[in-house]
Amino acid sequence: MESVYEAAGGDAGLVRLARAWHERVLADEVVAHAFRPPLHPHHVERLAAYWAEALGGPTTYSATMGDETEVVRAHSGNGPHGDMDDRAIACFAAALDDVGLEDPVRAVLLAYFTWATRTTMAAYEESADDVPDGLRIPHWSWDGLQPV
Repeated sequence: MESVYEAAGGDAGLVRLARAWHERVLADEVVAHAFRPPLHPHHVERLAAYWAEALGGPTTYSATMGDETEVVRAHSGNGPHGDMDDRAIACFAAALDDVGLEDPVRAVLLAYFTWATRTTMAAYEESADDVPDGLRIPHWSWDGLQPV
C-alpha cells in the first residue's frame, strides 16, 4: 500500500497543498496575523517538506531544515487560540478541496492536520521556553499516529 505522502502526490502534491493552505490562511482575518513577516522566504516549501516527512516521505525536513522542537517552539507561547486553530483547520479542509484531494487521502490528511494543530502545536501555550529539546517529527499513516 502506498504511503499517505505518495497518495497526496508526493513532494509536488504537498507543495500545492501547502501553497493553497497558505493562501487561505493569509486571506482569513483571524489566522492571517500569525503569518505576517518575518516568515522564512521558503515557508511553503519548508511546510511541504515537514508534512512530507510526517506522512511517510523523505526526511528532508529533519535532515536539512530543523526538527520538531524548532517547529513546536515556533508555534508556542501565544496563549490559548482555539478560534484561530479552528479557522486554520477550516482553511486546511478548503485547501484540500482546492487541490482536488478526495477520500480516503483527504480524510487522513484532515485528521493529521487537526491532530497536529490541537495537540503538538498547542501543547506549550505559555512559553516556547517550555518546549523540550530533541523532539522528533511525529509520523502519521493511514492508521493515524505511528510510534517514532
